[in-house]
Amino acid sequence: MKPISILFALFLIATTQSFAQDPVPSVVVKDLTGKSVNTSEFSNDGKPMIINFWATWCSPCKRELNTIAEVYPDWQDETGVKLIAISIDDARSQARVLPYVNGSSWDYEVYVDTNQDLKRAMGVNNVPHTFLVDGNGKIVWQHNNYSPGDEDELYEQILSLIE
Repeated sequence: MKPISILFALFLIATTQSFAQDPVPSVVVKDLTGKSVNTSEFSNDGKPMIINFWATWCSPCKRELNTIAEVYPDWQDETGVKLIAISIDDARSQARVLPYVNGSSWDYEVYVDTNQDLKRAMGVNNVPHTFLVDGNGKIVWQHNNYSPGDEDELYEQILSLIE
């Protein structure tokens, strides 16, 4: 195999892959009121969850979450899915998270990973980075970056979990 082919194959694996049923790591993040929450408490009554890493300075992140917001009520009605948005904004930009979320009218649970402990624990290198978690709390799929239409692939993955 040529080196370019190997690099392309590695890129595909890195951007979209299934997991061997890894659980969500147990890490402390903060909600938008500053309350500490352990990620082991994330649950959705046996239904799928989306964990999306984003930042206020990341335009593709905001495009993805705003696009999903348009269809999220339908997704919830049809699948029971819950989206948890994890901001990786650091101390300098963290003050922009709450105003942005409030201005966007997102119906998501939003947490801040200021020290980026969860980001490291989940192997996130760049944002946006989306994980799909099954009803048992196991990571079953991930995707990073965003292009219009990626939300359709995510929805198909959600549907495959509830069928």
